[in-house]
Formats: sequence, structure tokens, C-alpha cells
Amino acid sequence: MTSGTGKRYNPIVPENARSQALDWEEARRIVIETVRTLPRSSEEETVPLAEAHGRVLAQLIPADRDYPALRRSLRDGFAVRASDVPGTLRVRGEVRAGEGESAPLQGGEALEIMTGAPVPESADAVVMVEHVHREGDSVHVEGAVEAGQFINRQGAEAPSGSTLISAGTIIDASHIATLAMTGHTQVPVVRRPRVAILATGDEIVDLDTKPDPHQIRNSNSYMLATLVRTTGGEPTVLPVAGDHKEALTRLLQKGLEMDMLLVSGGVSAGKYDLVKPCLRELGVQFHFERVRVQPGQPTAFGTFEGKPVFGLPGNPGSSLVTYQLFARAALQLLAGDNEPLLPLLSARFEAPFRHKPGLTRFLPAKLSADGQSLRHIPWQGSSDIPALAKANVFLVADHDRGSWEVGDSIRVMLKP
Repeated sequence: MTSGTGKRYNPIVPENARSQALDWEEARRIVIETVRTLPRSSEEETVPLAEAHGRVLAQLIPADRDYPALRRSLRDGFAVRASDVPGTLRVRGEVRAGEGESAPLQGGEALEIMTGAPVPESADAVVMVEHVHREGDSVHVEGAVEAGQFINRQGAEAPSGSTLISAGTIIDASHIATLAMTGHTQVPVVRRPRVAILATGDEIVDLDTKPDPHQIRNSNSYMLATLVRTTGGEPTVLPVAGDHKEALTRLLQKGLEMDMLLVSGGVSAGKYDLVKPCLRELGVQFHFERVRVQPGQPTAFGTFEGKPVFGLPGNPGSSLVTYQLFARAALQLLAGDNEPLLPLLSARFEAPFRHKPGLTRFLPAKLSADGQSLRHIPWQGSSDIPALAKANVFLVADHDRGSWEVGDSIRVMLKP
């Protein structure tokens, strides 16, 4: 990745890369603080309004006119002059939303008015229909009214030329409404970060291959590509890398050409776990290499020429959890979200739960529809994709507590 000036970014990394295992909160903090210092793409592109949700706005959006463009009623009722009430007034007619402005209101007159309709000149208040008594062409208002009540004055929401949406905003549904309101059929947005995804392992085969008993299909690449896309990145799935240094290095080099690299598998300490040594030889500087979580202890995070690089463990559960904890935050920052949040809730156990203290465990669980009660889903470890598919959250079993009883609260992380 290059800076806006086109210069290569060379990070300042601590002399000793963090090889000791970190608590996950500390590891996440390191990811966020590090990626915040990295240059982000300033390239722009234009997309149709219907495709702008979730993108980062590249240019500010000004108000093209006053909003509202004229005085409008905030209630169904009667437009009056405050000085004429209390009293009985003659109903001159009615005005609905979508109609043009009416003639100025004369003394002793009222105009039946609908929500959103233009308020006539000289009228300075609207009385709700529930607060009047009407007989034929007359309406009786018993109490006094305040000038300006239930009138949305011209430009009260936004005067012409004022900023409605700032550049750098992540576009949500309310921004879509604003863009539509101002007539934007096309929207200038920042280019999505390009994320390379590389699965490693001799045991991995393509989806259309019938695996032998010792082989598995490449589920991680498709899972991670989906996660990248929903986080705001543009995924590129590289061919599977076997456990051979030369082939792995070539694919890692290709992945490092992107804005961010996700590698799944090959990050443990086994004889054929070659990812970290190969990345070091290519110039990646690691900020940590182990985290005290399960699944996902061997997770590694580094940088290369201003680009985040993640080594995620190869089992799907490990890749899913560690992506959500660490890589998702990095990609959110690259995509323009300056405050990446981790979606954590609290729920109560509906049955006792035990685990061995020492590591923080993120385990598949089922949260009730009302969000109140939680049950652990038994699983056979981080390769157990069927158990993952049954879960809608991960319970967060803290490293310093071993048991929870019925009704005890525990944190849960939403499943992406």
C-alpha cells in the first residue's frame, strides 16, 4: 500500500517482535493502534446509489437547497394567526402535502392543513385537530397558542449549502435517504481495500474434488472471503498453497501485493508450519505471534510496507473466531471505520457450564430469540463446522473463571 503521496510506507516496529502469548484484549489493541497508523487508499470510484450502503463516502454532500424548502406543518390541524385565538375562526379551505403555497391568511381565518403541507404566509401557528371544535365552516379554538408551534420553518433542518454528510462517513440507511433527498443517483466512494486470502495445507482440495479420507475441501477461503466482503473489503482468493516453501513463498508474495493478507493454516510450531518463517523472509515484521485464546492460540499479526498481515490458524472455528477478534478490526479501519467495535452482549446460562481456566475460550452457543438465555453447543473442537453452523453466538469463557451456574451472566460475541 502507498500513502496519498505515492511513497512507500515503512513502519516503525518494536525491536523485539512480541513472541509471548498475549491476552486477546491486548492483542486486539495492538492491531487497532498499529493499523490506525497505516496509510489508507485515497482512490475514489463512483457507484450507483443502490450499491452505496456500507461504502465510505469520498466527498462531502452539501444541501442543494433549504430543508425544508418552505415552512411546513408538523401536525394535522389548522393553520392560524396566534393573535386571533382563543376564538372562533372561519375555515377558508384546506391544503395537503404536495400542494403549492396558499394565499396569505387573513384576520379571523383558519386553514385546514395536513402534516407536511406548506403553511400560508401570515399564519404563525398550527393547532392540532384534536384541540379544536369544528362546526361547518367555523372552527373554535379555546386556548391560546404559541407563535411557531407545530411549524417546521424553512431551512430548520439544513440550510442550503450546509454539510449533510461529511467525507469519510460509512454510508448507512439514513445516509442513503439523504443522498436520495439531494438527488444523488451516483455516489463518490473510496475504493474498497483489496484483501488476499490464502489457505495452506497439503490436505486441502478444491470444492469440486471428491476428497479422500485424509483430505478436506477448502472451506476456509470461502468463509473468509464472505467475512471480508461483509466487512467492506474486496476479497481475492489465491490458489491453495501446499506445505512446500517455494510454492508457499510465491503465493505469499502475490498476496502481499494486496492491501491486506489473510493466511489460514501453517502458523503453529510444527515441522511443516512454514507460514511465519516464509513471511519473515519476505520482510513481514510481526507484532505478536500467539494469543491466549482457544481456539486460535497461534494467531499472528504483522505488517509489510504499510499492509496488515494475519496468520490465522487453519481450523475453521479458529479462523472464524480470530478473524472476528482481530482481522475484522484491521479491515474496518482500512475501509474507513475509525472506531471498530466488537459486538459483545451479555446473556444468562440456562444450564451449568464448566471449562478449564487458563485460556479465554470462544465456544459455539445458542442465544435465545429474546436475547436473554444461553446454552453451550457441544463440539469436537475448532474443526467442527456442523457445531459452528448450529450456533448464533460464541460464549466468552474468561481465563480466570472455571464455572457458571444456571442464571449466571456471561459475555457473548455475535457470530459474523
